[in-house]
Amino acid sequence: MPCGAWEAVYIVDGLLRNESDVQPDTIHADTQGQSLPVFGLAALLGFELLPRIRNWHDLNFYRPTAATRYGHIDSLFGDNAIDWGLIEKHWTDLLRTSISIREGRVSSVTLLRRLGNYSHKNRLYRALRELGRVIRTVTLLRYLSEPGLREQITAVTNKAEAFHGYSEWLMIGGKLIGHNDPDHQERVVKFNELLANCAIYSTALDITDVANGLAAEGYPVDTDDLATITPYIQHTIRRMGDLVLNLSPPQQAPVTRLDLEPRVLFGSRA
Repeated sequence: MPCGAWEAVYIVDGLLRNESDVQPDTIHADTQGQSLPVFGLAALLGFELLPRIRNWHDLNFYRPTAATRYGHIDSLFGDNAIDWGLIEKHWTDLLRTSISIREGRVSSVTLLRRLGNYSHKNRLYRALRELGRVIRTVTLLRYLSEPGLREQITAVTNKAEAFHGYSEWLMIGGKLIGHNDPDHQERVVKFNELLANCAIYSTALDITDVANGLAAEGYPVDTDDLATITPYIQHTIRRMGDLVLNLSPPQQAPVTRLDLEPRVLFGSRA
């Protein structure tokens, strides 16, 4: 999820509203998704937050105790230590809050914004932020020590960047939304992403038809080769052409199943 500095609060809320069959347990986000309270809240709700990480020199690694020292990585840590007593004291409150959010009784966005406005006085916010320091420190250490994790985060965030680049290309009139009405802006963004998803789906169907056709004619089709074909193809789309809305269902359902066995879909040939 791409997000600005305080838009990170929407990350968890979006996942909790997800009612699809796919229920993810991992969140990838831009660098701004490293908000400490969001790290803590995501952990309480059972989500693993793995954002793209930049500007390492601005990030703090927190020691488990002030006296803890490490043989090889001690230079990563400053003088900051986790206040475990604060987390323990408010642990029940943190659990009660996360359950309320999970049950839909309070929005995570509303909660984090309200707590953030009184962050210097609110003990629950401070406890949530302290828990976030623990989780983020562990995540940063994993990021440094696990090449596979870095590859995973890079691959997923690159996919998101590719989608948003494709959506921006489809946006009629450019990237800027020339209206200050939030409702209008929301509609423009939703319709733009709907258009992008429709174009991607149509291109994926075309790729499927071509692959099935090649297989039916006896040509070998390697799935690894297919994996390199992007659905974000632009030269086949007339972006500024005539847009005709046809609400009638197609006479035949589109082929969505990829079948690479020769002549399975098209029958044997003489």
